[in-house]
Amino acid sequence: MSTEFRIETDSMGEVKVPADALYQAQTQRAVNNFSFSQHKMPSGFIQALAHIKQTAALTNAQLGLLEGDIANAIADAAQAIIEGNHIEQFPIDVFQTGSGTSSNMNANEVIATLASQHLGGTVSPNDHVNMGQSSNDVVPTAIQVSAALAIEKQLFPALSHLSQALESKQQALKDVVKTGRTHLMDAMPITFAQELGGWQFQIDHAKQAIEQALPAVKALAQGGTAVGTGINADPRFADLFASNLTQSTRIQFTASDNFFFNLSSQDAIVALSGQLKTAAVAIMKISNDLRWMNSGPLAGLGEIELQGLQPGSSIMPGKVNPVIPEAAAMASAQVIGNDTTITVAGQAGNFQLNVMLPVIAHNVLESIELLANSATALADKAIATFEVRQNNLDVALAKNPILVTALNPVIGYLKAAEIAKKAYKQGRAIIDVAAEETDLDRATLERLLNPAKLTQGGVAE
Repeated sequence: MSTEFRIETDSMGEVKVPADALYQAQTQRAVNNFSFSQHKMPSGFIQALAHIKQTAALTNAQLGLLEGDIANAIADAAQAIIEGNHIEQFPIDVFQTGSGTSSNMNANEVIATLASQHLGGTVSPNDHVNMGQSSNDVVPTAIQVSAALAIEKQLFPALSHLSQALESKQQALKDVVKTGRTHLMDAMPITFAQELGGWQFQIDHAKQAIEQALPAVKALAQGGTAVGTGINADPRFADLFASNLTQSTRIQFTASDNFFFNLSSQDAIVALSGQLKTAAVAIMKISNDLRWMNSGPLAGLGEIELQGLQPGSSIMPGKVNPVIPEAAAMASAQVIGNDTTITVAGQAGNFQLNVMLPVIAHNVLESIELLANSATALADKAIATFEVRQNNLDVALAKNPILVTALNPVIGYLKAAEIAKKAYKQGRAIIDVAAEETDLDRATLERLLNPAKLTQGGVAE
């Protein structure tokens, strides 16, 4: 931005604005007032604002309320922002006025400037770009639209990709048996396919829960204007706006059945965030399991070997760490924290308006981005590429005293416990101790204690 300035005027008087800025007085006042962080409003949110301004202009033109040439100029200006241009013209801190009025006016001013340049005449930020709108319905709508777009275009494909990677790995390892664990202690055997299948079900379940939260997110606030009554908006505007936005984004939006709900609360986004948190919990569980299974390679479990991606230590040569699961776990922790912020912010619905909208926008979009990137990284750089250390699996299975559980129906719990403790104390294979301590022949014991058979469940025969 240039160090030279021009004078802009708004209802409060004159203000100095950088000479080459596309924004005007109200944006500059917000820049002057808010310097709480290094966080600016997310690009997805800015692009959603542009979608709203474009759709509103064309809708108002359809209704005969806005001249066609002005509407088209606004639409063209907004399209440039939708395509990722001029993002540097949105400098306002996340921590600003709770309605997001500053960001709404930022969009109005930038689009008005671009439209005026295109038209060769004056396009007003308020009278034209903001026609039939209020910050109080625009900003909630921008949160809803940006979240829906990010979920449909980024998160869902990423979660599906992770699910498919888990499915492929299951097929590749369907016959590989390993020691199960409960309380981090040896338990009955399972297959890799069973373990990875549990992970896949978690991811699929999380995705389904997010899908179920989306209809409320896609029922838009736009049309409620200042307090939910729809003052200064044509009664036909809301439904036509939602229809037009659906056509331009190819995502099904509707007008809300109750604008007072959309303006005064963020319950739909709070519910969505809860489901994003559930997805984060699933990704953290998978990440931590991968870390444990990869541990060692000599002094840990050493069941798998994750792909080596970078040196693991500045002082210990040859060390390689599980960097992708660690990064995914940290991202999940951030999503869980974001949900707390969104929950607290959701409580700030004072009478007819929630006044923590910008921080809700920032956190929900960050959560969606983190989850999408985590799912993709886990799929491509952990799940698809890890190798099984078969020797370690076989040694652990042979000496696992918990296999004796299969003998409970035959010799009773107490006798089985006695055998397990002896095998553990002596460091011997369970089958050898059982052969000494029971009347069962070796062939019967091999059948009853076969780890692969034990993964199928049921009662010993």
